[in-house]
Amino acid sequence: MSEVMINILDPINLKNKTICITGANGFIGRRLIEGLSLIGCRIKVLTRKKDSKFPANIDIYFGDLTNPELHLKYFIEGCDLLFHCAGEINNELQMSSLHINGTQLLINAVHEEFFSSKKKIHWIQLSSCGAYGPPQDIQMRRVVTESSDTNPINQYEKTKTMSDELVITASSNIFFYTILRPSNIIGASMSNQSIRKLINWVKSGYFFFIGKKDSIATYIHVDDVINAMLLIAINPKSRNEIFIVSNDCTWEDLLLKISSLLNVKIMPFRIPFILIQAPLYILKSTIGKFFYFPQFAIFAFRTTYCTKKIERYLNFKFTRPMPGSIKDVIDNMNIG
Repeated sequence: MSEVMINILDPINLKNKTICITGANGFIGRRLIEGLSLIGCRIKVLTRKKDSKFPANIDIYFGDLTNPELHLKYFIEGCDLLFHCAGEINNELQMSSLHINGTQLLINAVHEEFFSSKKKIHWIQLSSCGAYGPPQDIQMRRVVTESSDTNPINQYEKTKTMSDELVITASSNIFFYTILRPSNIIGASMSNQSIRKLINWVKSGYFFFIGKKDSIATYIHVDDVINAMLLIAINPKSRNEIFIVSNDCTWEDLLLKISSLLNVKIMPFRIPFILIQAPLYILKSTIGKFFYFPQFAIFAFRTTYCTKKIERYLNFKFTRPMPGSIKDVIDNMNIG
């Protein structure tokens, strides 16, 4: 737990509040509970895992948001803040059930609680910068802000964006909402393996630069995501807003940092993305199901996610800057 995370907490705003969390077993949910459990607030978590282990002061409600028969009345009852962190990143068949149908179940429960208690819950939704989709041209310069058009491409991005839209539409005068859209989240306990595969590739000594020198890596450390969520929780200026949070740096800086931490050299040449685009497409379409091919396109992206809004509205500041915080992931891999 970072000291900065502890210092931003305002007991006056959160103490004695009832906070409900979905996705409590996930990478973000676990870290969020760590931060909130330091305060005197009541925490209620929804989980589908019967063997879940949480601190003694956590109220556990068992249930699966993909189950259309799930009743959430007692989970939402008395809620002041709802952190909706539940997400499915692997099984495409469950994404719609969880992100869309599950969100609708929560909306129904929040509406029911409002008509019962007349209290407006603050719904804080963990979304994704994936809502804005990739650039039309892979190597075009692009700055994405909260007012940029959404253009999700894959099933995860589409269903998460639809979930956001459901929340915004349903809020009306019933509850407050805040949508937080982080870029690629990293940290020691992350489950996503893509960054670890990249680190191992650099470690092999066979990594080479791809695309233009100013291509952008869009990552953010989990501590900064949690800090953003807690700031949203305590600051009324966050209500009914969408915020982007990303700690962008160049791929060149990130990869050189990884190579430095691993004490290995990157191969001394750079290949224009256009030279590998067609051959890679052919290989992936013919033998891609038998072999893993890195997502080379990400090394050519020149998209920047603008964070000026959250910095201006909530006085948000990064505490774990990139590329330096990649050290957490490398240390956890025990390959440094």
